[in-house]
Amino acid sequence: MTETSDAAGYDLEDRTFRFARAVRAFVRRVPRSLQNTEDVRQLVRASGSVGANYIEANEALSKKDFVHRLRIARKEAKESRYWLRLVDTRDDVSLSDERDGLVREGQELLLIFSAIIRNAS
Repeated sequence: MTETSDAAGYDLEDRTFRFARAVRAFVRRVPRSLQNTEDVRQLVRASGSVGANYIEANEALSKKDFVHRLRIARKEAKESRYWLRLVDTRDDVSLSDERDGLVREGQELLLIFSAIIRNAS
């Protein structure tokens, strides 16, 4: 639906991909516990869905479908933030800092999707 021939479209696609990859790198270092195992599963799914739904939005057949897919991408970004905040880093400062950076990136993606949705409506 959007014109992704410009660099901005591909930049956001790449940015969502880098977000999902960074989350995966982060969770490999997270301490193993029953709670973290469940939270990490949800986090990995949500973080990957951000980019997948953004790609789907760009292939939408109508404006309504485009906005719908972007809303899903935004929802997945919100979920990613939520699951990130729940992950227990056991007071490991570097892990906590990495998690905080990922939470900020999730927030920025959420704001970007919100702006696109607002402009498309």
